[in-house]
Amino acid sequence: MRDRPRHTPLAQKLKARILSEGPMSVAGFMSACLTDPDHGYYRRMPAIGAGGDFVTAPEISQVFGELIGLWCVVVWQQMGAPRALNLVELGPGRGTMMRDALRAARVVPGFLDAVQVHLVDKNETLRAIQRDTLSATGLPVHFHSEASDALTMPAAMPEGATIVLANEFLDALPIEQFEFVDGAWRDRDVVIADDGEGFGFKPDLTTEHAPRTLPEKLVPQAGDVYEVSVHHRVLAETCLRKRAELGPLAALFVDYGHTETGFGDTLQGVAGQAHVSPFHAPGETDLSAQVDFQNFASQCRDAGLAVDGPQPQAGFLGQLGIVERASRLMSANPDKAGAIEAGVQRLMAPVGMGSRFLALGVRSPVLPPLPGFA
Repeated sequence: MRDRPRHTPLAQKLKARILSEGPMSVAGFMSACLTDPDHGYYRRMPAIGAGGDFVTAPEISQVFGELIGLWCVVVWQQMGAPRALNLVELGPGRGTMMRDALRAARVVPGFLDAVQVHLVDKNETLRAIQRDTLSATGLPVHFHSEASDALTMPAAMPEGATIVLANEFLDALPIEQFEFVDGAWRDRDVVIADDGEGFGFKPDLTTEHAPRTLPEKLVPQAGDVYEVSVHHRVLAETCLRKRAELGPLAALFVDYGHTETGFGDTLQGVAGQAHVSPFHAPGETDLSAQVDFQNFASQCRDAGLAVDGPQPQAGFLGQLGIVERASRLMSANPDKAGAIEAGVQRLMAPVGMGSRFLALGVRSPVLPPLPGFA
């Protein structure tokens, strides 16, 4: 795959790096595009919202965040209603989901008194928006740049009960790609295209590298691409496992992906709410890849955690009562009923977000199955 990128500052920087050091791994390229300290997309771009590159579920309908807030309340009660609770969001965007969740949860006595809010985000521009969005809650907000530091270090986050929320977080973690060529798996790299202008993919024919997470039942054919994220494994085996050792843990991941491990190149760019090549305007284009939920769930189980799901977003939200909540909201706000209904329909669309997005629950084994996964 090739594309002639816009000559952004990061494109020039990456081209110089490849000329000096050789081909980049796909994970290295993706990481640089998103988090380069000078030009990375997540270091400076607001990204989210009607005027950004993409719109997430909390921006589509307030009902999404409200249901997540009530989900948190039920989980807190399942934990025995502890007097202190770490409420963590990974990749909180504009803070919209957390704001709506806290607003809905305030109807349950004691919950907000127990909560300490922790947001994990590298984007300084978004942090400023998050502070403003959550200012009306009256709760102090603790900011962290890395999930590993926040979840594993008691100095950063107190020991005790923890709920982790992550909507469209896993898909932005860098992936490695392997390509099946000449009867063997090869590392797939990013190189400068033959014309010297754009970038392209190229398998490294000098090495053979069999992915250790590849299910034995999958038989590759020439040209097949297999994706895996080391960051997913670190999140499961280090971050979530360690946090579960410090107190009861429940985590909710909602993202677009697939329920069974398979082959395919899912790396994509998004700019101006349109899909583009991952090589389009490096540093100014969001990059993501579909989440392999089967693999991530397996990694969580290997870390000693229990897993609920995955199941389609429509089924998960349906069990949480999205139809009933939307109906009450429409009755209370008749002038906004059309917009409320349209937003909920978009979240539940059987050929759209309702089926393409999946929900996965991860918990300490001592906790009962999490709500929404019956």
